[in-house]
Amino acid sequence: MAFCATCGAPVEGRFCAKCGSAVGAAAPAAGGAAPPPQMQAAPQVQAGAPMADNVASTLCYVLGLITGIIFLVLSPYNRNPTVRFHAFQSIFLHVACIVLSIGLRIILVDMLHMYFLYFVTSLIWLAAFLLWIVMLLQTYQGKTIVLPVIGPFAQQQARV
Repeated sequence: MAFCATCGAPVEGRFCAKCGSAVGAAAPAAGGAAPPPQMQAAPQVQAGAPMADNVASTLCYVLGLITGIIFLVLSPYNRNPTVRFHAFQSIFLHVACIVLSIGLRIILVDMLHMYFLYFVTSLIWLAAFLLWIVMLLQTYQGKTIVLPVIGPFAQQQARV
């Protein structure tokens, strides 16, 4: 039985079932057949972690404060700097939205009696919702977005 030179898994056939790399580099057929298409690299999975980093990082943003705290407590993820960064950034983003909402309500509505400014707070919540969607999509694609004010603080907290 042959073994894959890349990952060491047992292989039956020309390609490794685990990583997809070609085994026993055979020359292309005389008929001019093209080599098989290159496969994309699989998302990074930390040893002992049931999820890839991008999935765990995305889940940090799903329920904001709650899932951020959960991923800071779960064993294999609380040692991963990428997941820790996204968990801290999710927590800080959610707390900032809550503080901004309460602050605007106290200042604009209760103190100044400007009830028509509920529209302004609605626009701010819409912007926060759109930011949340962007963070979910970009994080799932493996990209890291460092938000302007809270991002550097989250990076500092994420260092293990």
